[in-house]
Amino acid sequence: MNENEKAVLFEQTPIPSAVAKLSIPMVFSSLVMVIYNMADTYFVGMLNNPVENAAVALAAPVLLAFNAVNNLFGVGTSSMMSRALGRKDYETVSESSAFGFWCSLISGVIFGVLCMVVNSPLLTLIGASSETWEATQGYVFWTVCLGAAPAIVNVVMAYLVRSEGAALHASIGTMSGCLLNIILDPFFILPWGLNMGAAGAGLATFLSNCVACLYFLILLYIKRGNTFVCINPRRFRLKKQIITEVCSVGIPASIQNLLNVTGMTILNNFTSAYGADAVAAMGIAYKIYMVPMQITLGCSQGIMPLISYNFASGNRRRMKDTILFALKIMLPVLAVITLGYFAGSEWLIHLFMQNSSIIAYGGQFLRGFSLGLMFLCVDFLAVGVFQSLGLGKYALIFAVMRKIVLEIPALFILNRLFPLYGLSYAQCTAEFVLAISAVFMLRYIFRKYTDVQNSADALEEPLS
Repeated sequence: MNENEKAVLFEQTPIPSAVAKLSIPMVFSSLVMVIYNMADTYFVGMLNNPVENAAVALAAPVLLAFNAVNNLFGVGTSSMMSRALGRKDYETVSESSAFGFWCSLISGVIFGVLCMVVNSPLLTLIGASSETWEATQGYVFWTVCLGAAPAIVNVVMAYLVRSEGAALHASIGTMSGCLLNIILDPFFILPWGLNMGAAGAGLATFLSNCVACLYFLILLYIKRGNTFVCINPRRFRLKKQIITEVCSVGIPASIQNLLNVTGMTILNNFTSAYGADAVAAMGIAYKIYMVPMQITLGCSQGIMPLISYNFASGNRRRMKDTILFALKIMLPVLAVITLGYFAGSEWLIHLFMQNSSIIAYGGQFLRGFSLGLMFLCVDFLAVGVFQSLGLGKYALIFAVMRKIVLEIPALFILNRLFPLYGLSYAQCTAEFVLAISAVFMLRYIFRKYTDVQNSADALEEPLS
């Protein structure tokens, strides 16, 4: 995609077509990513051993911690790149992409080494017991200790490529790793293959992320001279402007994910008190819930380059219309999914594990999670808008409200009032309150920036 094609996509393409071109590949790759995450649970579940399934669920908070780095250098850098494209500042686009790539690679290596050094305290922190210790340790070794760097770089490079409108290439890169993971899982996990259990799922994930990174490196080599994304170490600059702009959006996004990890860790620790069956059921229910959650996240993040570009170029009316169009599409879809999940929760859990106790637990958990989907849609879209516009402080406020003010206290209260089953309703409670706040914040942003646009248009009319 050359410079003129990028401008046409961001400035002239009808909003439904532009949103579709940017969001559909992102949503599709998000779904494939969820499927590959669910593949670990599915194939490990075929062992019919709750301990192995519990290991995958317990490691989830550590894998979520990757998103703290992904968002710092992925969301932060891509937002800066798209706004710089809108200003036609191509030098900044190039330098900021090199900054995001090399910082993510270095951070991934440090993350993996630290987790290897503090392995035992880490396993204790995430809720591994003597029963689940060995299986969890094997899974964490491959996915985190060795796998942190390729997992983080893979996602960050997808953000960088997507920031200039190449959503399809970004999605192909992400999906290539996901599909390979699904193919490798049964061979590494099941008795007829290497019979490694949860550790085999981790090994498959590690290898698939390495392949995804290789795809992006080859892509950038082929497109050299026809892309603003640059990973040349000579373009790496520790400029104050780059660091400030990346961190102003990336740090709040990173903190948001660290708080998500905290909430997930607390949830797992509460659940582990009820045994391996409850932990396995919670893990399965949450991964099923992640399907519509990732659809929402994919759509919200897919339109971020379009919002950033039009905000920076001054076309605020197109920015507003993009946001409202996305909301009108997402809400009805999530309403239908909520009804389906609520009605068929036990059947969905049964697809992953034929254990009556886990099915009973998981059905109740999935119903609780599903009630928050429509509220989550509004919240994700609002945070995506904040990140696109460079309003990191608003995203940080929402992150603190979601976890510290609302969800974590709700976990303690609901677990006391409704032991175990109340845990899955904490997120719904938090998202409901946050959705009300999101509506007011979006109205404020629309009024502030569209009023500026209207005033500018009024001044130009007498001159035309």
